[in-house]
This record gives sequence, structure tokens and C-alpha cells, in this order.
Amino acid sequence: MPGWSKKACYGLASLLSFSSVILIIVALALPRWLSGKILCQTGVDLVNATDPELVKFVGDIYYGLFRGCKVRQCGLGGRQSQFTIFPHLVNELNAGLHVTVLLLLFLALALSLVSMGFAILNMIQVPYRALNGPGGICLWNVLAGGVVALAIASFMTSVKFHDLTERIANFQEKLFRFVVVEEQYEESFWICVASASAHATNLVVVAISQIPLPEIKAKIEEATVTAEDILY
Repeated sequence: MPGWSKKACYGLASLLSFSSVILIIVALALPRWLSGKILCQTGVDLVNATDPELVKFVGDIYYGLFRGCKVRQCGLGGRQSQFTIFPHLVNELNAGLHVTVLLLLFLALALSLVSMGFAILNMIQVPYRALNGPGGICLWNVLAGGVVALAIASFMTSVKFHDLTERIANFQEKLFRFVVVEEQYEESFWICVASASAHATNLVVVAISQIPLPEIKAKIEEATVTAEDILY
């Protein structure tokens, strides 16, 4: 059986892996990976708007991996519309890259569950195979954290190099053209960063578990037998 210090470390490692699973699920579910400001360029050109009037043509947009919302501001008040990425909008985007982000996150979800299982196994018993021990926990955490990092990098690539926000903003727009004036990553993006950080923390926890600590042993008191005890 593992010592008390190893049990505590492996228990913490399993909790971190479980938290990563929850974080990935939340990131997939929330529709706020990125938000931004969009300018109705057509409206600005029509009225030849100056700087003080531009605020009337600046709307908002936010979206996730499955859905989002857009508020159009073209000089006549805001008009809000909801949209979904699948099945129609994905044709306007870099479909391969978008699907890659989703597949990587689902793969990271599975790898996080495996790393949690390995941590629980090591907490309960000492595996007879080295691959199932601390080395195995580190391996699965490196894989899970690396896959999450790849998903984050793929999403950033889609935003920066494939004009993801602008493509979404101009989806099904026939009269107006929108340009992106501001972008910022939202909670779902940072939740994925936290998930990758949880796996990095797991590597530190497993490394700490290999530091030998003195075991606490109960002191056994020796029984003293006196002459009076013998008489009885």
C-alpha cells in the first residue's frame, strides 16, 4: 500500500484531473470563447460618418464553438440575432480547423479521464507495472495538457489568420459589410487555459510524491511485568 504522503498527492492529482474534465465540458458548453466590436462599414460610408458619429455604427458580437450572438448597429438602433455554427455557418469558416478544435477538446476530455483513473489506481495500490505508476500518470497528463494547448493554439490561429470573427459577423449579410474593430478572449478560452494548467500542476504534484518522507509509526509501549502481576 502507498504511504500517507503518496496517497495525499495521488488524491490531489485525481482531483486536478477531474477538475480538468469539468472545465473542458464547461468550455464546450458556454458560447463565449471570444467577444468583439463590429463596425457597420456600409452604414459609415453611406452617411460619411465622422468620429463622434461612429459609435452609432458599432455593434457587439460573441461566439463559442457551437453558437453565438450578434448585435447590428447600422444607424437605426441595435438589432440582435442568434446564430449557430453547425450546420450552415461552418461552411463559411475554415471548417477543418474548427472541427479540429472540437476533436482535440473531446480527445483531451478522454485523456483527462484516463489520467484521473491512473491517479486513483496509484492511490489505492502500488501497480506492478512501471507504466501504471507515477510515470504513467505523468505521461497521460502531458498528453492531455498538450492536446488542450493544441486546441487553444488552433482556435487562436483561426481567429488571427483566418478572420474568424469577421466571417461570422458577415454571415448572411447581403446589404451591409462589417469590420472587426476589437476582439478579446472570453471565459471559455481562459477555462481551457486553466484546464491545461491543471495538468501541468499534476506533473508537479507527482514529482513531489516521489520525494521520500518519513513515515509516521505508532509507538508501541512495552508492557512491564511486576511481582504483584505475577501473583495475580
